[in-house]
Amino acid sequence: MSNAPAGTTFPEQATDLVARVDRDRWGKVRPSLYETARVISAAPWLPGEARRVGYLLDEQASDGSWGDGPEPYRLLPTLSAVEAALAVLRRGAVSGDVRARLTGAVARGLTALRALPPQGPWPDTAAAELLVPSLISEVNGHLAVATEEIPGLDGAAVADRLAIPGGYHEGAPAYVAARYEAAGALPVKFHHTFEGMAGHIPRNLIPEIDGLLGSSPAATAAWAASHTPAAVKQAVAHLEPVAHRYDGLFPEAAPIRVFERLWVAAALAGAGLPAATLPTIRGWVDEIYDPEGVRGAPGLMTDADDTAMAVLVASLVGRPYGPGPLDAFHNGSHFDCYIGEDTGSVTANAHALQALVSCSRRLPPEDGIDDPRADKLCDWLIGQQRTEGHWPDKWHASPYYSTERCVSALAQYGGHHASAAVARAAAWTADTQRDDGSWGVWGGTTEETAYAVKILLAAAPPTPAPHQVHALGRAEAYLDAAAVAGTEHPALWHDKTLYAPDAMIEAEILGAREMLRIRHL
Repeated sequence: MSNAPAGTTFPEQATDLVARVDRDRWGKVRPSLYETARVISAAPWLPGEARRVGYLLDEQASDGSWGDGPEPYRLLPTLSAVEAALAVLRRGAVSGDVRARLTGAVARGLTALRALPPQGPWPDTAAAELLVPSLISEVNGHLAVATEEIPGLDGAAVADRLAIPGGYHEGAPAYVAARYEAAGALPVKFHHTFEGMAGHIPRNLIPEIDGLLGSSPAATAAWAASHTPAAVKQAVAHLEPVAHRYDGLFPEAAPIRVFERLWVAAALAGAGLPAATLPTIRGWVDEIYDPEGVRGAPGLMTDADDTAMAVLVASLVGRPYGPGPLDAFHNGSHFDCYIGEDTGSVTANAHALQALVSCSRRLPPEDGIDDPRADKLCDWLIGQQRTEGHWPDKWHASPYYSTERCVSALAQYGGHHASAAVARAAAWTADTQRDDGSWGVWGGTTEETAYAVKILLAAAPPTPAPHQVHALGRAEAYLDAAAVAGTEHPALWHDKTLYAPDAMIEAEILGAREMLRIRHL
């Protein structure tokens, strides 16, 4: 979190944040243990391996696992780390203390994996159904020869092979690869997680690259390993700049500039964009908006989420762009996040509804959106609401994020049914506030508290009830104290594993704190 000097105003902080985001061509996100371990395993030819191995060792938790969040979220990063450590040990690339530390880390990691629940539910992270069985197969391949090839490794630790957890299927990577081999093409949606099928993809289906494959360092390293020797030089050229930006390590996607800029702008707009930020944000919109649809990072598919946010931000800052790019994603009742999507996203559809409503209010009537499509989308969102009053979503671990998105969209849309859904969400939010004034799915966080504040403010009547005023007051005190403390944001966002897009989170908190301040005026 940014530690702004005491007395700094929202316009000053927002303008500073926008300027920092504008200067950063990569995006503010911490390295990924999963992704970095995949690069260690697949790209021993990439300079800087000692730094990455040291990071892997330093990041192991006391229980032997790796990663963020509760146990189910640690399955994939722990598999990635154990496999990478085994690969390094089998290569004989380290000696002495590092080798001893790696063998100990493997033994503790295997113990942690065997202690995980044998059955789900598992988090709905990107392509977990392919990545988990693929890594288990690789780990078991190492274990089959470990006692002969890795001196010093605890024999008891490697005696038993890892079992496929309930909910995953051993043959999934091969099955999916064979399916697309028969079709003659590998869809772009699999590029970002290419490493999960790399060993099963025939050479004629391996895509060419012009940058990171699917914006992913792991996918790019796996691409080079499964391609031709000449590809290594090409992969180094794409991976080294990312490693330089992240001190030898790797995030799950790079760059995230489009995604970050759109979400930062929209979050700040809720509290009123300072005039000083408008030229910069309008420049972002002019660069990002695409009539064919927007992609969140180079090498990814165009998607309804980023496209909707580009349409929304364009409308908010007065750029003359309409909702036409969303047409390709509409399926009759709502919007598919991308072509070939398996599970729908309520947050992508909430962003689409916000974009449609904003355009209908700001553009000339002939360029607006027809009400029936927005009506259907409103009905679809209300139909996804849980009986408790919240919405879950696949792009974020916290229901406060997805619920705030849905509430903001439905409150802007209006109408009796939308208002009733908003009221149910606000009641759930009020009931789940923690004793210290915060909100959070696993523990109180400033990010989730910001979302909860926005839910309550969006649902509040002109004269809020005393309990609502009290809840917002406690939240304001919590956020003010956290701003002084400057704590790190926990990873709550879903990609292959959990991550934290820090600039976007900072914008959400800044916006919420300013909205709380404004309510006193």
